[in-house]
Amino acid sequence: MKIDSGLAGTLLKNFKTEIHWRDTTNYAAAVQDDNPVYFDDTRNGGIAAHPVFPVSVTWPVIGNLGEFIESQVFPKEILMTQVHYTERLIIHRLIRPGDRLTISGHIAAILPHRSGAHAVIKLEAIDDAGQPVFTEYSGAMLRGVACDNGKGAEQLLPLPENDREGEVAWEAEIYIPPSAPYVYDGCSNIVFPIHTSPDFAKSVGLPGIILQGTATFAHAVREIVNREADGNPHRVFDISCRFTGMVMPGTHIRICCTGKKKHKKHTDVFFDVFNAENRKAVRSGCVQLR
Repeated sequence: MKIDSGLAGTLLKNFKTEIHWRDTTNYAAAVQDDNPVYFDDTRNGGIAAHPVFPVSVTWPVIGNLGEFIESQVFPKEILMTQVHYTERLIIHRLIRPGDRLTISGHIAAILPHRSGAHAVIKLEAIDDAGQPVFTEYSGAMLRGVACDNGKGAEQLLPLPENDREGEVAWEAEIYIPPSAPYVYDGCSNIVFPIHTSPDFAKSVGLPGIILQGTATFAHAVREIVNREADGNPHRVFDISCRFTGMVMPGTHIRICCTGKKKHKKHTDVFFDVFNAENRKAVRSGCVQLR
């Protein structure tokens, strides 16, 4: 199969949604994050959502992408080859219950990769006042799909670089219970059967169900907020990573802070996540803190 990189720029239909407090509290509970910012509605200003919660908000678009692509020529059959490969969230402010959001987007880039084609969807969320809430760059690897030299890379913001890679400032080991993929599925509404059906997972060549990549990502962000931001998720304004391995439920993951870079007004905190086989399930992770 082949995709024309000139399809970068293709628009997506708009999506509107309203955020309920059960959406935000359920998400934080699903990733075992008991930070009172997400639960204590007696706080001044009320509660806010976990920094990774936007992936749940945009799943109706990402999970049904063929229905949102505004193109008659886009080869929608290639969407069956996609796996989540990269993720970046630029957080203008944390989502709050009661927010009514409009999500607009387009295919930002289609780039060649040794494993296929790397397609990046850019989604932007604004509130009723027209103010930006978050911007997401969700990247999919289209496995075995060829493309030419690629188009749209100039639209992708450069990622922070870790010039101290290989160091470990601290690490945290976390147990992922067998029920974790089911809890995340139910609480995030991110639904895909490789995470909840052993029969389906084995039918596509997996050894069994696997934890959702964004759940692993959210666990890492939790640890960084608690250890590097004094438990204040409002300091998080940019998070990114690549998904490169599987996490099996019933095993431990190891989150490693691989360096920090201080700037005048913010700090980059770099991380990787290792699975039970000591392979990187998440790599090139970065949380930027105000």
